[in-house]
Amino acid sequence: MNSNTPPRLPEWLDKRLRWEDTVAVKRILRDGRIRTICEEARCPNMAECFKRRTATFLILGDRCTRGCAFCNVTHDTPRPPDEGEADQIAEAATLLDLRYAVLTSVTRDDLPDGGAAHFARVVRTLKARRPGIRVEVLTPDFAGDPAGVRTVLDARPDVFGHNLETVRSLTPKVRSHASYERSLAVLRSAAADGRGAVVKSGIMVGLGETAPEIREALADLRAAGCGVVTLGQYMRPNRGCLPVARYVEPAVFDEYRAHAEGMGFRKVFAGPYVRSSYLADELFAE
Repeated sequence: MNSNTPPRLPEWLDKRLRWEDTVAVKRILRDGRIRTICEEARCPNMAECFKRRTATFLILGDRCTRGCAFCNVTHDTPRPPDEGEADQIAEAATLLDLRYAVLTSVTRDDLPDGGAAHFARVVRTLKARRPGIRVEVLTPDFAGDPAGVRTVLDARPDVFGHNLETVRSLTPKVRSHASYERSLAVLRSAAADGRGAVVKSGIMVGLGETAPEIREALADLRAAGCGVVTLGQYMRPNRGCLPVARYVEPAVFDEYRAHAEGMGFRKVFAGPYVRSSYLADELFAE
């Protein structure tokens, strides 16, 4: 095996999609013209989440202005935001009987506010149409403008998420037009806002990082005010994306979880199949 050949899929990564578990949810999503990151990113948890009647809504279109090397979402010129999207998502949330909704988006560097006002509109509509629903947002970095963070938080989401994605040294290779420090600044802005949203971030492993670098990233997130963190295995979504450097053993995820918990994170999700919004509602189930 040469250095460019990805490692063989290990036995602990054996989850299989059961497409029959997705049919009912997909019908609701198709009828409402709703996109999910579950489908766009080819998430391995899609069937499991759809069977639980949960989904992470993808707003602001399916074309991203950035082309990150780990992501399956199309990099292209986006279309204008759909002004009816907030109502469509609220209707889908009603049909799915959701008590917890997650919203994420492509990055929209073409918009003056990066799409922040659209995020806020969807959050407010969900809260108005589904009293008692909890809403989690997973936002882009809004080009580092703290006004975008404030705009989203004005809508009172329960969780504000922005992913660090990887360690400092790998950020230029993994993330397009992004900055490790800028992402930390986004999280600091959200944590300092004072409106009570839980601040959350996520890291992928298996891209070539070292354990000390993961510990450094966790320390940086905690110092930025992040209260919840996810750590999951990077899985190459297509041949055009970065190859997997290593499949990290479940025992190593256990070590990362214990280390993060010892640092004072409110909740740590760590494991091969963990993704940013996987089992997100468990944060409040406790």
